Amino acid sequence: MDIEKVLDSLTVDEKASLLSGDGFWRTKAVKDKGVESIFMSDGPNGIRKQDESQEGFSPEAIEAICYPTAVTMASSFDTELIRNVGEKLGEECQSMDVQVILGPGINMKRSPLCGRNFEYYSEDPFLAGQMGIGFVKGVQSKGVGVALKHFAANNQETRRFVINAEIDKRSLHEIYLRAFEDVVKQAKPWTLMCSYNRINGVYSCENKYILTDVLKDKWGFDGLVMTDWGAMHDKLKSVEAGLALEMPTSQGVRDNYLAEAVKEKRVSETAFDDRVREVLNLVNKGLEGREDYKRNCGGAIDDYSKEEHHSVARRVATESAVLLKNDKCTLPLSKNTTGDNLPKYAFIGEFASVAKYQGGGSSHINPYRVDAVVDALKEYKGVKITCAQGYSINREDVKNKKIDEDELLDEAIGLAAKSDVSVIFAGLPDEIEYESFDRANMNLPDNQNRLISEIAKVSERTVVVLFNGSPITMPWIDEVDSVLEMYLAGEGLGYACTDLLFGTKSPSGHLAETFPLRIEDTPAFTEFPGGKQNVRYSEGIYIGYRYYDKKKLDVLFPFGHGLTYTTFEYKDLKLERGVGACDIKVLFTLKNTGDCAAAEVPQVYVENAVCDEHRPVRELRGFKKIFLKPGEEKQIEFQLDRRAFTYYDIDLDDWYAPSGEYVIAVGSSSRDLKLKKSITINSGEKNSLKVDDMSTFSDIIRRVGFVEPLKAFARKAGYDEACQIDMENFTLEDMTMNNAQFYETPLHSIMSFNPGGDKTITYEFMQQTIDAINAML
Repeated sequence: MDIEKVLDSLTVDEKASLLSGDGFWRTKAVKDKGVESIFMSDGPNGIRKQDESQEGFSPEAIEAICYPTAVTMASSFDTELIRNVGEKLGEECQSMDVQVILGPGINMKRSPLCGRNFEYYSEDPFLAGQMGIGFVKGVQSKGVGVALKHFAANNQETRRFVINAEIDKRSLHEIYLRAFEDVVKQAKPWTLMCSYNRINGVYSCENKYILTDVLKDKWGFDGLVMTDWGAMHDKLKSVEAGLALEMPTSQGVRDNYLAEAVKEKRVSETAFDDRVREVLNLVNKGLEGREDYKRNCGGAIDDYSKEEHHSVARRVATESAVLLKNDKCTLPLSKNTTGDNLPKYAFIGEFASVAKYQGGGSSHINPYRVDAVVDALKEYKGVKITCAQGYSINREDVKNKKIDEDELLDEAIGLAAKSDVSVIFAGLPDEIEYESFDRANMNLPDNQNRLISEIAKVSERTVVVLFNGSPITMPWIDEVDSVLEMYLAGEGLGYACTDLLFGTKSPSGHLAETFPLRIEDTPAFTEFPGGKQNVRYSEGIYIGYRYYDKKKLDVLFPFGHGLTYTTFEYKDLKLERGVGACDIKVLFTLKNTGDCAAAEVPQVYVENAVCDEHRPVRELRGFKKIFLKPGEEKQIEFQLDRRAFTYYDIDLDDWYAPSGEYVIAVGSSSRDLKLKKSITINSGEKNSLKVDDMSTFSDIIRRVGFVEPLKAFARKAGYDEACQIDMENFTLEDMTMNNAQFYETPLHSIMSFNPGGDKTITYEFMQQTIDAINAML
């Protein structure tokens, strides 16, 4: 399609029609002008394509592979693995004639109570961005587009259609936009999906600052922005702000409204045509991507190997599970079937037979085949395993006394007492964790917590396996020996889980979020989910581990934590400078010192230099997944660049790297740092400080030193003698508490404290000093 030729041929009414959907999932076509329609489908952990004969949103969908959810995939800390999932999803989209998959979701986990956290990667923008880059590149390599979502600040489900997120500019860029920026710049997604909520008083769909000033002008995004389904507020403002496609259809109401506004010149014709051009470009990409894929596949694209893709889902589940605790090496379980005194295992919990493998809502997939844990036990015939239900996830049946939970508990306790190891399968039912509402608390259901504690009293050893999409409290953590976090592990979870329990595979996942001890410890506790109209992000940049580390709070399990069935040694940290002032190569050796082959995830954190702005104690700036055989060692290399040392300066309206001494820390979690080394960075950058009469001596000295105009000002005020300051041999260490009154005094206040006479500070002299110093910046 010749886009400019087609654009010239379209009437205003036809153009306006293209800026909204045709039904629920398609874009509109104008066939007599050569404009075809393309299809979009929910994702992102599978394709939730509805039959087109179904009107609106339907829970029924075409059979597809259900991969682990985003929270699970992020725990793999493996961008290549996530890219592979994206590739498989791209192939599945092509087989179903889907041109755009609605995902991935890369919003930050501001609170563990957000009902949609299972759809999001992390509390850390760098990690979320890297995962998103892998996913987007994988999908789009198959000629299918993504809708990167939800742009932006979609961090709760409560009143999500109307809530106004009040976020300061630095936090907005540094925390809530950073992952989007990385994905947009490095993976070039075809589309972004705006969020439902307002940001600082303006709906996302009509927020020019977010959609144009930042996304298009600052980041260089050249794709299309669409609404989330039902997120349109003011169509005219949205078109002007940079949003092109309203989904789903408004049955022509907003189309007609927009067309009339364009004709009456109440909407810029340039902005209007730009939005239409973006839709036409997307249609072109979708249709050309399909034709290219057909050619690459020899024309056979209507099917894919579901067994092969199912095996990928199983592999991702295996490599994403996180071993949180493993006292007395309780795991792995023995799989011996011969010999004397074989161990007896009790598998307890309804989630062993009724798989909890995905979240609820628009991402709910109709799976190809679900492997529950009990299904996978057939691979361990001969191992002495007995099962008990233990609890019921059907609260209505319990309430109506169709199920006797005391009887279930007694049966499980009796079985555990006769077993060597009890393995309890616990998790969050859909009624607790689902799109459209937030969780009320961080607790497992009472019947599951009670079961775990009671079993731990009688069982020689106790293992808890968890199926949940976000952190939970663990009042029983000191009573059990091992905890394996499977998260929502997709349709292959059964075999993945048993492979890990019996040591066929070693766990290698690490937490992409912090598990706090209690909800009251979380950074947004007093401000989540806010009031009827507004929610204040008063914690600023301090979410997740940034907050817990700054406050020095104990946590249940820290960000980045994850155990394996072996041990690793970190040694020989070296830092090498590169060409750029901030280019640092990080080198160290990693060795598998145990007797089991396994993967480790070394993480690189930058501990920030002291500067004028408050900053987190440390921030994740690199990670890799490294597989090592027993006794094997490798030199691991990371490359840090300028971005690793920056924060968002609100006056510069850009990223700024302060000069100073930083610490490079390497370890297996944010709280388990094995190696550290300091390095001085001289970035040569100047921040946004401009001297005025409110600037203190300290402000100026830290920024440019004790420069001559400031010395002259101090001499004239008599401060060199009164405070006994050696200005010619001054160092930062001289700014002691004894002279704090001098150093922290703003220039305008000096007029009140100088001795008068020839030492009088006048307005004119003060302004001359200010101008002279600003000229040096």
